[in-house]
Amino acid sequence: MAIKNIKEKIEKLREEINYHNYRYYVLDDPEVSDAEYDALFRELKKLEERYPELVTPDSPTQRVGALPLEEFPKFTHSSQMLSLEDAFEEKDVLDFDERIKRLLKTSDDISYIAEPKIDGLAVNLVYENGTFICGATRGDGTTGEDITANLKTVKAIPLKMMKSDRSFPQRIEIRGEVYMSLKEFSNLNKLREKKREPLFANPRNAAAGSARQLDSKIIAERNLNVFFYGVGEKRGVDFKTQWEILETLKKWGFRINPEVKRCKPIDEVFRFYERIKEKREKLGYEIDGIVIKVDSLEFQERLGVRTRSPRWALAFKYEPQQAATQIEEIRVQVGRTGALTPVAILKPVRVGGVEVSRATLHNMDEIERKDVREGDTVIIQRAGDVIPEVLKPLVEKRNGREKKFKMPDKCPVCSSTVVKDGAVHRCTGISCSAQIKELIRHFASRGAMDIEGLGEKLVDQLVEKGLVKNIADIYSLRKEELAGLERMAEKSAQNIVDAIERSKGISFERFLYAMGIRLVGEFVSKLLARNFKNIDELKNTTEEELLKIEGIGPEVAASVINFFQQKGNLEVIRKILDKGVRIEEVTKRAGVREGVSGKNFVFTGTLNSIKRDEAERKVEELGGKASSSVSRNTDCVVAGEEPGSKVKKAEELGVRIISEEEFLKLIGR
Repeated sequence: MAIKNIKEKIEKLREEINYHNYRYYVLDDPEVSDAEYDALFRELKKLEERYPELVTPDSPTQRVGALPLEEFPKFTHSSQMLSLEDAFEEKDVLDFDERIKRLLKTSDDISYIAEPKIDGLAVNLVYENGTFICGATRGDGTTGEDITANLKTVKAIPLKMMKSDRSFPQRIEIRGEVYMSLKEFSNLNKLREKKREPLFANPRNAAAGSARQLDSKIIAERNLNVFFYGVGEKRGVDFKTQWEILETLKKWGFRINPEVKRCKPIDEVFRFYERIKEKREKLGYEIDGIVIKVDSLEFQERLGVRTRSPRWALAFKYEPQQAATQIEEIRVQVGRTGALTPVAILKPVRVGGVEVSRATLHNMDEIERKDVREGDTVIIQRAGDVIPEVLKPLVEKRNGREKKFKMPDKCPVCSSTVVKDGAVHRCTGISCSAQIKELIRHFASRGAMDIEGLGEKLVDQLVEKGLVKNIADIYSLRKEELAGLERMAEKSAQNIVDAIERSKGISFERFLYAMGIRLVGEFVSKLLARNFKNIDELKNTTEEELLKIEGIGPEVAASVINFFQQKGNLEVIRKILDKGVRIEEVTKRAGVREGVSGKNFVFTGTLNSIKRDEAERKVEELGGKASSSVSRNTDCVVAGEEPGSKVKKAEELGVRIISEEEFLKLIGR
């Protein structure tokens, strides 16, 4: 067959498939069976595999296949994606209607467009001459993340607009809400439960989490859907009303919510609100209210916008949905930062169209304030129609068998001591598997062991594959193990092994900071390192001795003592030292260096011969003080390459400014 005929055949197949996608996803009225559709798709795929030079980005076969990304690039919207003002009572909506009339200087009834408010992820799609070019999340309304590859996997998003009686615009932004149906949400969580993966809290989180997967193959498996509701920037096309926008989008192949209605006068909006409320649980997707928009685009233009929301639109929210059920048990979950959260295990109950069997109790203070007990009949509320929480117990239903809950004094995961940190109870163990990822990230951070390359994604893999079970295991990692991980080449693996090896020589203060001791940040670590020569001295100290140190209070002292009383913590430290980590002992030499002792130093710019934290530590070892900002109390500013505004401020205050070379001479290097 001639190449011209092949090309025509491919184009015809694409048009047919796009048309059937439109019938299925937009009109919900398919004309062919799944088998017939699959046969067309296979035929197209076969031809494209045979003639790869004829493959185009907007072909239906190109929805999945992009390589996983390292991160999402930023995307600037051509026109701002505004948020909506919320209303919860009829009076708020009536006030909105009156305000619209007042601003437009009319007493006539206003025509509104009303539609269900989908609880999903707002997206912005860019089309040029009818072809999908790119798409992004809403972000802060001005800048979002480019998730084009992921959006291409959503089959309801047309890669090529349908031909209609209106020509394609040169460029147009199409706004919509990506969501996950309740059915798909349930299926996804069942699958995750089988794999022992964390469950998604609700369909919105599942949709947002899926849409932001760096690997588009993952999102393709999750069957996301979308409803479109408006446009942003547009070139080569004009509209007069919001209704005309929706009708045109539908003709172009975009999925519009079938519940959308034109309402006039405002009473029609209230009737729409009640009708959707009655249908809410049968819609098959989550909503948290309705959206009301002035229909006339001329009126929208005249009404304008506030800083972040349009004056011509309003979100009329439903009250959070509630239900009564019984608490069968209260369990404790340990979070990634060691925080213990009590969770109510409930007799399953439907709330807002979703079956709820767990609800957060936040913390012990909340349990005591509400007097919630195991066995209580309670009111469950999905706060903002999202996170289930226990609102209150029905005290009148108690029968005497209810039990008061007590927070454990030992971590349910690692058996380390639990301490109260404000309203939160927290595990003090550094070998706790529930918080190991966070412990590793902190341990490897720049101010701690400074292990370059040990980023979030790599840490996730190390823990999930069982290569690192506590922070000491970092020093047992081999190049071969790292090279076998996802997106990790041999050179990258060697770089990380080298960085781990370099970290083995560490100052006492940075080692203490790396341990993640509660309330012991960089400043307190320096205080402890100045007053104790090594770990053995510190672990054998008393609370009374710690309190003698200026800057150490009762809570910090108690936290340090508690940390070194945990056998698990001492065991991890022993393992780290056994694997070759050398902690430099501090020589107490305060007041021995003229020009440094008693002086206040500030560093600015890039230092080439010495790291800034090392320079600050040297100043403090020699009896001086290192500060982060210039003031009248500053004695000397050390200016490295490309210094910042601190130099200008020092000049204004008459503070002495020296170079890096002069500083090195001053400290005796």
